[in-house]
Amino acid sequence: MHSASLIDELEDAIADKRLGRRAEILRRVTDLFISGSGGFSEDQIDLFDEVMSKLLQHIELSARVVFSVRLASHADAPQNVIQLLAFDDAISVAGPVLTQSDRLSEELLIQNASTKSQNHLLAISKRRHLSDRITDVLIDRGDRHVLASTAGNAGSTFSSRGYGRLVDKAHRDIQLASCIWARSDVPRQDLMRLFSQATEDVRARLEVARPQEAKSIRNAVAAAGETIQEAARQHSSDHRHAWIEVSGLHAKGELDQGRLKAFAEALDFDRTAVALSLMCNLPVRVIERSLAQQRFEQMLVFAKSIELDWDTTKALLVLQSATHSLDNAELEQGFASFKRLQVRTAIVALQFYRLREQASTR
Repeated sequence: MHSASLIDELEDAIADKRLGRRAEILRRVTDLFISGSGGFSEDQIDLFDEVMSKLLQHIELSARVVFSVRLASHADAPQNVIQLLAFDDAISVAGPVLTQSDRLSEELLIQNASTKSQNHLLAISKRRHLSDRITDVLIDRGDRHVLASTAGNAGSTFSSRGYGRLVDKAHRDIQLASCIWARSDVPRQDLMRLFSQATEDVRARLEVARPQEAKSIRNAVAAAGETIQEAARQHSSDHRHAWIEVSGLHAKGELDQGRLKAFAEALDFDRTAVALSLMCNLPVRVIERSLAQQRFEQMLVFAKSIELDWDTTKALLVLQSATHSLDNAELEQGFASFKRLQVRTAIVALQFYRLREQASTR
């Protein structure tokens, strides 16, 4: 702002209530800022911030939209102005800034995602980089469009809880499930649970639509499931390392309840699955599917059949429910079922699972 006439105009415009005049002055100030962007000192940027913020008040929507679009991509854009634009109720104003501006801190993005509309959340979900703290809020508050956009964004990162919540919400949403499945960073246990839930849903729909072909449909879905599950396992270095370590313990007679409990308490999906597979003499795919489910019945059968105590069994149930905390009612129900189940009954059920798996591979 080197021109005395411009300074005079700024003072007049700030005091002027006519929207058209204020919009024109804002345009001229923005031109001046953009022409020198990257070369201003912090004090100069603060001056732009003060002037622009005052001009922005009570200005018409179309002028705010143009202003937002022009400032959104500038790394030195005045910070308070960017914040005002980001929290504008009109998504046409807030959207460009929420999607592009690097001047919004993580805390501001979280605050925005926690309080503003679904359109605001959708704009945030398209940013180049999203921390797990931000995606946690997007997952908790977002609708199906926000969730799909967040999961489909290669720049998104997720917490363990976030992945679990995404999988829970993908149960009936094919688009979201596809976005999650396409990611390379999803923990394998969450992929397993996603696939388990999705195939159950697909099977139900197919059987309702074509009841005469129910058996062949079930077999086809199961075959596809085994193929994908096996591929996920073969490409997992975690699974390979777990198999080498745990099978080595088993060969030396050192794989016992204590080891299994330690794996489960550490929420180590792969080592727990391999250990329980060897101890129950069942294919690891069966154990993985069981760990991926939200129902406890099958896991209780496995535990009782090899005479695990309740503490070890509880650790398995906690691992099985890693995406949400088990409440006391669920644990009490699990404990009651565990106590009621007889060892001999569990052994018979385990033998049934073995025979069924043998028949399915013929």
